[in-house]
Amino acid sequence: MTPITESPSLCLLADIPDGNAIEVEALVNGEVESLLVYRHGDEARAYFNVCPHAGRRLDYVPGKFLVRGGQIICAAHGATFTAESGDCTAGPCRGDRLRGVPVAVADGIVRLA
Repeated sequence: MTPITESPSLCLLADIPDGNAIEVEALVNGEVESLLVYRHGDEARAYFNVCPHAGRRLDYVPGKFLVRGGQIICAAHGATFTAESGDCTAGPCRGDRLRGVPVAVADGIVRLA
């Protein structure tokens, strides 16, 4: 019999203010990665904490992100991404997107999917 394993938990949904994001570290494809986890109501989205424009982190200080009206703004060069999809809508990487990481929310816990 194969044991049932749970996906690794990243955080509690309640840890993320609604409409905002936090940083978590997680093992993704065998590497420890910094992730941005965004909350909208009872849902969460996760992205690698890397701007596609210059490969820099999105946070302005470790774990603090500029999130306004459903938009994630890169602190380095002002690239703006739709939090729901990761699509870049303004700035130097318009047309590109954040690299998403599949997550699921169950029982108030955000887990890697």
